[in-house]
Amino acid sequence: MSTSQAAHNIFSVSSLPRNQYVSSPPILDADGIFRSTSAVIHRNDEYDQQGFEILQRMQDKHFWYRGRHRFLLASLDRHTRMEARPLSAVDLGGGAGGWVRYLSERRSQRFSTLALADSSENALIMAKGALPANIAMHQIDIMNLHWEDCWDVAFLLDVIEHLPDDAEALMQAAKGLKAGGYLFITAPAIQRFWNYNDELVSHLRRYNRQDLKSLSERTGLQLCDARYFMFFLSPLYWLTRRAKNITDLNQTQKQQLLHQSHKVPMGPINAALFALFAAESTIGQRLQFPWGTSILGVFRKV
Repeated sequence: MSTSQAAHNIFSVSSLPRNQYVSSPPILDADGIFRSTSAVIHRNDEYDQQGFEILQRMQDKHFWYRGRHRFLLASLDRHTRMEARPLSAVDLGGGAGGWVRYLSERRSQRFSTLALADSSENALIMAKGALPANIAMHQIDIMNLHWEDCWDVAFLLDVIEHLPDDAEALMQAAKGLKAGGYLFITAPAIQRFWNYNDELVSHLRRYNRQDLKSLSERTGLQLCDARYFMFFLSPLYWLTRRAKNITDLNQTQKQQLLHQSHKVPMGPINAALFALFAAESTIGQRLQFPWGTSILGVFRKV
């Protein structure tokens, strides 16, 4: 890492006032990653090096990631449009950094600070080679965050469905938000859509609007919005994923199926699927879809 890159990262994050940390400030290491003074354990059995490599290959090209990013950006713009000052934002459990890169490319003037935070050292090192120098990297334990009143916006994108205690994860994220700050979450939606892929990637549950309302009540966060997306493509999703049963597969066979099912579709097919998904970015902000294979929740710290 260059001296200028390190300096920019230090300016962006470690210059936050010391009282914005619950415990000791993180330490910037030689890799340019801010590390907690407490031990961080990554659950490598759920997301190993291969998993992050698959994620990195898919997040720029696959219609689902591109569509989710577009839908999420429309929601972010809608909820923060009255904020005149530049905002600070962190992507918690952001893996290989696809979302923060998307933000930096499309809304760079909107943010004074953008940060990627994950428990995986491998993911953060992998992301550094693909992200702009001004995005700070933090190795964190989502269930034991050390920030307090620090961020204007936080993201938990397709993270909480992996966690036994999802409410605690939201409360940890909320602790790091400033008063009035926003927490955006996405997650798989509606238990009826449960399929072999949920099992392959270690999902514990799917969510509906009532589940997000319950999380709001349990955490004290205000639920500003809860809406489904991936509505137009949900019949295709249901048809293509409902048939397989992986109960009798061994671990090697499951890994092979994971690789087969997590590939970018052929160009024309991928483009057509993205066009359908992209249409939801406008329509889905104005109308509430009755269902979808994913759900977006927008919470606010009051």
